[in-house]
Amino acid sequence: MYRYLFAFLFTCFFVLTSLQAADKPVKVFILAGQSNMEGKAPNMLLDHQATDSKTKELFAHLRKDDKWIVRDDVFIKFLERKGGLTVGYGSPGRTGAELEFGTAMGNHFEEPVILIKAAWGGHSLYKLFRSPSAGLPAEAVLQKELDQAQANVKKANEKNKKDAPLPTMDDIKKPYGSSYRNMMAEVKDVMDNHATLFPALKGKKLELAGFVWFQGWNDQYGAQDEYASNMAHFIRDVRKDLQTPKLPFVIAVMGQNGSKPATGAMLTIQKAQLSMNEIPEFKGNVKAIRTDVLVDKAAEELFPTWRQNAEQWKLTGGDFPYHYLGSAIWFNRIGKAMGEAMLELMKDSK
Repeated sequence: MYRYLFAFLFTCFFVLTSLQAADKPVKVFILAGQSNMEGKAPNMLLDHQATDSKTKELFAHLRKDDKWIVRDDVFIKFLERKGGLTVGYGSPGRTGAELEFGTAMGNHFEEPVILIKAAWGGHSLYKLFRSPSAGLPAEAVLQKELDQAQANVKKANEKNKKDAPLPTMDDIKKPYGSSYRNMMAEVKDVMDNHATLFPALKGKKLELAGFVWFQGWNDQYGAQDEYASNMAHFIRDVRKDLQTPKLPFVIAVMGQNGSKPATGAMLTIQKAQLSMNEIPEFKGNVKAIRTDVLVDKAAEELFPTWRQNAEQWKLTGGDFPYHYLGSAIWFNRIGKAMGEAMLELMKDSK
């Protein structure tokens, strides 16, 4: 009798829990930045390391029956691509930090998860990702840019015997903030059309749950001293424009220096990104995490001689230091750290 009663109560609990999970809104996370947020670990490298006895345990939780898992509870849209989370949502033929980040979110939440990736290689925070409240650079800076652009066109006209029109000040101003606006358009598209993009989510409500930022390289070339100001403006503007005042915000601090200490402009940007942890209004809702401490030392050690060891390099890395050596292990570690930081912020914000 007690056994049947227990079974009945357990079934009721399971059904009630399932219904409660079904009623919860889908968690939406935005992943934005430049080429490293795109993701640069070659899929062929992941395929090898997931089956190599020396590294396979690092990837075992992402595979089933000797194949990569395609999540049916975590969905991703990266520009023209969409579907269940699996390998291959980085740059063409590559994978990024989204794989481990999305896995962490999917494992944690009972409700479904959507990842919106808005990432474009070579885009600085100073210019293309510049957010509205940062304003435009000083007029003298813009004038200098205009003068240089006009000089370039005049030189090209003389060389090619053409009469192309000279750039105007409006032409110079227009690119500023364009990637920020495109990012917001990507978010709006998914929020408005999620049922079409992901039919399994038809009828579900969405909740913006967090933002992850992975960027910094291009700001080293003359814009490093402004990075802290632009980063703070960016966080405030994202929250304002998405109407989520305390949206948890994770910053993956640039760490292409790996085991060596960062210097110069890279160090300046690292400090700027880490300084977001100390701004009073960001306490408990913004977390900057180091990525250099997660370095794949095997790839780092082999890289200096990769040309002499090309076949071995294909089984270890796949790119240059500015792309974290194309290391699947490094990108996966970064994604996992992003996920841990996000869940910590979400716990603290409850």
